[in-house]
Amino acid sequence: MKTLAAVLYEMGRPAPYRESRPLSVEEVELEGPGPGEVLVEVAAAGLCHSDLSVIDGSRPRPMPMVLGHEAAGIVREVGPGVHELRPGDHVVFSFVPMCGRCFYCAIGRPVLCENGNRANAAGTLLSGARRFRNAAGEPLHHHLGVSAFSRFTVAAQESLIRIDPEIPLEKAALFGCAVMTGVGAVVNTARVEPGMSVAVFGLGGVGLSVVMGAHLAGAHPIIAVDIRPEKLELARKAGATHGVNAQETDPVTAIRDLTGGGVHYAFESVGNERVLAQAYQATRRGGTTVTIGLPHPERLFSVPAVSIVGEERIIKGSYMGSAVPRRDLPRFLTLYQAGMLPVDRLLSRTLRLEEINEGFDALARGEVVRQIFRMGEA
Repeated sequence: MKTLAAVLYEMGRPAPYRESRPLSVEEVELEGPGPGEVLVEVAAAGLCHSDLSVIDGSRPRPMPMVLGHEAAGIVREVGPGVHELRPGDHVVFSFVPMCGRCFYCAIGRPVLCENGNRANAAGTLLSGARRFRNAAGEPLHHHLGVSAFSRFTVAAQESLIRIDPEIPLEKAALFGCAVMTGVGAVVNTARVEPGMSVAVFGLGGVGLSVVMGAHLAGAHPIIAVDIRPEKLELARKAGATHGVNAQETDPVTAIRDLTGGGVHYAFESVGNERVLAQAYQATRRGGTTVTIGLPHPERLFSVPAVSIVGEERIIKGSYMGSAVPRRDLPRFLTLYQAGMLPVDRLLSRTLRLEEINEGFDALARGEVVRQIFRMGEA
């Protein structure tokens, strides 16, 4: 079948992207689902910094590729061996397809799935297949098993979680990455307890989701750090008790003054090693620093080694919020329906697929939190 998709042929084209046009919106050929695979009509897809990291080359992936990994849609066809999903089901994508058989899946840490991450690195589905081809017949790679910037896509059944059809799909899409990653970092990775102090560095979609998760967990105070006043205001509406503009004051000093020595938990969601160092410095003795952002693979992070032992500091990575998507996605959606996760605040604006390069310009400049593509009538 034919589908309209945004294809990245070359990483590293310079901004502004409205001029360099790294993403080509074109009609491509999509094969039907193979064994264990599902054809999904994508209803809504979000623009995330992880997509931008592929565009600018700081997160290298095989080219050419149909980009996008945060999305929700409607099942239109299932391949042989698919028993839990059927046409008409509403689904959210998981950007790590979890095989359920490897060591990490067996111990309850499926975001580290060996087979899923191997397929993601290769730009294929879990089976190793590629289902997209361009007009010249050239195979196109899948982005994280999702390739959401396409009107239709094929995904492994392990990449899909069925959801309540009453939930608006443009809101549900945000749970596939921003909410799963941010809230999950609080409740799964850090396991923040009520009354513990939290600082959040970087207030994009993931960082604001961390703020929501910290508020949900009963943390206090919750100190939000960014360089844009409008994002600090959004953070207050999402549950932050204090805001620190890092362009106007030293955030480490401000946080230590507000908390009498530093926070119990600091979360870094920028993907910058210097910001990560600030987050570490902003924790108290015995504190935990959780890093969520994805820096360039050549960037290094250093801290005084003696402080890790002498002050019992903890540094933890959190990928996809240390989530078990089949467990966490439904419960986070239930909390949203109950009004306990104000996810609507993440949505900055909606776009057409033809505006994708301009959308990434706005994301790179830090002007927006989450932009959503409405892909079709689904």
